Amino acid sequence: MSPGHEVRLAEDPADREACFAVRKEVFVAEQGVDEEIEYDAYDAVAVHVLAVREDGVPLGTGRLLYGEAAAGKTGGDRGVGSLGRLAVTRAARGLGVGAALVRAIEEAARARGLTAVDLHAQTHALGFYERLGYTAYGPEFPDAGIPHRAMRRVL
Repeated sequence: MSPGHEVRLAEDPADREACFAVRKEVFVAEQGVDEEIEYDAYDAVAVHVLAVREDGVPLGTGRLLYGEAAAGKTGGDRGVGSLGRLAVTRAARGLGVGAALVRAIEEAARARGLTAVDLHAQTHALGFYERLGYTAYGPEFPDAGIPHRAMRRVL
């Protein structure tokens, strides 16, 4: 992360709202994902991370599911977390925000005793995740009308 940015766990209500606002900007407004499916029951149990500029402006977010919440996304392996809803605002792209968010989610996974992290990457982002050590597996599939591939990184 470059100077002037920080990534933190989004534990207070204002930080959580900032996470949801970034997701709305990126997924709903920019990518056309239906708002009804962008937010789900997992938001209540997920570990959320938030990247903010020095002046407090939200730049990006992501979440980690683990335990029972992740089981449906990871093939039932309790040692694997599920990284999801990774979003970086258009103005903050290319600044290392996304990579810092992924690393923060991996740290949260390690802190919870997980041994790997899975994610469902939009196919245009495969190279980004590959550079961070993730390996694609399985066939391409649609999610919210956008092509995705499953990926995993052993921690």
